[in-house]
Amino acid sequence: MISVLCYVVQPDYKHRGMLGLGTSSAVSTNAAVTSSIVSTGHPLQSVTYATSSAFHPATVFPSHQLSAATSHNLNSLRVKAMAEAASTLKMEPKSALSGKKQALISLSDKKDLALLGVGLQQLGFTIVSTGGTASSLEGSGVAVTKVEELTQFPEMLDGRVKTLHPNVHGGILARRDQEHHMEALNNHGIGTFDVVVVNLYPFYDKVSASTGISFEDGIENIDIGGPAMIRAAAKNHQDVLVVVDSSDYPELLEYLKEGRDDEQFRRRLAWKAFQHVASYDSAVSEWLWKQTEGDKFPPSLTVPLSLKSSLRYGENPHQRAAFYVDKSLAEVNAGGIATSVQHHGKEMSYNNYLDADAAWNCVCEFSKPTCVVVKHTNPCGVASRDDIIEAYRLAVKADPVSAFGGIVAFNVEVDEALAKDIREFRSPTDGETRMFYEIVVAPKYTKKGLAVLRGKSKTLRILEASKNIKGKLSLRQVGGGWLAQDADDLTPEDINFNIVSEKAPLENELNDAQFAWLCVKHVKSNAIVIAKNNCMLGMGSGQPNRLESLRIAMKKAGDELKGAALASDAFFPFAWNDAVEEACKSGIGFIAEPGGSIRDADAIDCCNKYGVSLAFTNVRHFRH
Repeated sequence: MISVLCYVVQPDYKHRGMLGLGTSSAVSTNAAVTSSIVSTGHPLQSVTYATSSAFHPATVFPSHQLSAATSHNLNSLRVKAMAEAASTLKMEPKSALSGKKQALISLSDKKDLALLGVGLQQLGFTIVSTGGTASSLEGSGVAVTKVEELTQFPEMLDGRVKTLHPNVHGGILARRDQEHHMEALNNHGIGTFDVVVVNLYPFYDKVSASTGISFEDGIENIDIGGPAMIRAAAKNHQDVLVVVDSSDYPELLEYLKEGRDDEQFRRRLAWKAFQHVASYDSAVSEWLWKQTEGDKFPPSLTVPLSLKSSLRYGENPHQRAAFYVDKSLAEVNAGGIATSVQHHGKEMSYNNYLDADAAWNCVCEFSKPTCVVVKHTNPCGVASRDDIIEAYRLAVKADPVSAFGGIVAFNVEVDEALAKDIREFRSPTDGETRMFYEIVVAPKYTKKGLAVLRGKSKTLRILEASKNIKGKLSLRQVGGGWLAQDADDLTPEDINFNIVSEKAPLENELNDAQFAWLCVKHVKSNAIVIAKNNCMLGMGSGQPNRLESLRIAMKKAGDELKGAALASDAFFPFAWNDAVEEACKSGIGFIAEPGGSIRDADAIDCCNKYGVSLAFTNVRHFRH
């Protein structure tokens, strides 16, 4: 589209500043008018053309002397003259762009920019760039054509508009195999781009910074021109190589140097480009939703995942697997196994991640120094003590058979003394077999502690993790969909243990019940945990009925269950001749359960008969 900006009457008339209608014979009908014309495909050009006989520059009339009819005629004739001028205009293409290899570079993250710029220049590319990227390239001795020289239009609106121009996007989107595309470029003097290298404003880093960011600053950090160029280049990847990751610079330069024609390479770069923009947009969407509704469950949800590692296999050797890190803004500095640091050992497996996650989530619930031992995602041993070595030994003792080959987690720093005990401790079953573990995970290690653990086994995986923050969104996949819920963050301090029995528990008994309750929420349903003196004595998990889980837990606890506390993750549907009565007869001193059964009264009566304390928590802890 051609826009006529202004007219200047070339003959020297008495008055200037306005074009009017006139029929004076003193006015030459072949007067020329100069118009400054701006085309979106051209630099500013000055074009001279002859006026229509119907449109004569004449003596200027003050606007207040013009009738409405005259004004209407004047405007109509102006529009007609502008159209005639446009139809006779012949544009000259920018010959300087013809036949040249061009690369467009616009980067926020300028890592390895000099390597890229120098490499492209040596390969004969003309480099077009923007702002700070152009300055950095020039500082590295690379010749640069600034984008405003190409568009003949200055950057405007505080940088919001600089590359959104046909001289840029036409050169990116034109298909080389389409004759009419190339003819259009030639008619408008637009050169093609063979390489587009762009990354985006650091929106993710800005809005996730610990210092925070205002809403206005967040909006200003949303990139517009960058995603447009990336998407354009990725769409036209058969003709344009698009790069969004500095790690791809060496391969790009090698590809160009060898003159390869590899469609898969181009498609991979295009995929990466679209994925880059998609992840970026998901961050903007997540942030903006929180600024508007604040609800945890938006109508549409995108979870950006980044591949951390390919795994040897999944749950079983015949299943392929990989591990992805959640790059949602909500997960920034939120802790967890996904962001842990591995100091030693074999690469993590699919099952390792599941077990390590279960152990870490459990141990982080405790405020006192605690050790948790996990096997197949279930805590089989838990103990809290001021002496962490004692806690470690008690946790293993709870179920030494299951602990062998399990995961050991601590919520305190592992020092040299603890590391030596982990390395040398013998199984309580025979006093001879040195305990073997797949993983040790802790929030921190001393230098000597780490060195000792590394000496235990070449395969022992040693992880250093940060505590999970509360309030996370929990996602779980089902066939064709996802379930989303709040994380189960409740602790005994958040719960009222309502005593419903005649016998009130002693303070130490209540403490035991709270400890058991904190353990049972991490055991697979149906779940029963028996505990005493801040130590798990036995647990039953994953049974289709609660009675079987109780019997497994009691068997593991053995004679130590006398006077111990029992926690159930859900209510007991029956009491007499069932789980409640069996627990009471075995010597359990305190039972904690959610309540809510139509037979709660039976449970109360049963506990009263055997002199057992009973508390309803009104909180269930199912775990599937």
